[in-house]
Amino acid sequence: MIACVQRVSRARVTVDGEVCGQIGAGLAVLLGVAHADTESHARWLAEKIAGLRVFEDPEGKMNLGLAGAGGAMLVVSQFTLLGDCRKGRRPSFTGAAPPEQAEALYEVFVAAVREWGIEVATGRFRRHMEVELINDGPVTLLVES
Repeated sequence: MIACVQRVSRARVTVDGEVCGQIGAGLAVLLGVAHADTESHARWLAEKIAGLRVFEDPEGKMNLGLAGAGGAMLVVSQFTLLGDCRKGRRPSFTGAAPPEQAEALYEVFVAAVREWGIEVATGRFRRHMEVELINDGPVTLLVES
């Protein structure tokens, strides 16, 4: 699994003109699932991202995780993170898991984050989404299982 994680002031996802998920301060996570990924990968990545110390403590140092900062998480499926651009000009998405596997592991990831007591908003799987966010910092990390 691969995740593009961005610390945000706010973020939301819209499908067909309807806001289906939004958060205030927290993390926006674009999540891609590969063929070889398993439930253990999803749980490990959820724990890793939920615990990332990327929020400032009272001294201004990035020392707090999402729960300690009182933030939420917006999770959006993003198979294009698995796009291979090494050859030619059209990305190859053969590394991405088939939709059924990807959706199941996406749901495991979301459930695992919620088990940490974190509020989670989501997009809609296999739908065209418009994602808006205000990157805070900016802080952007790529995290892989």
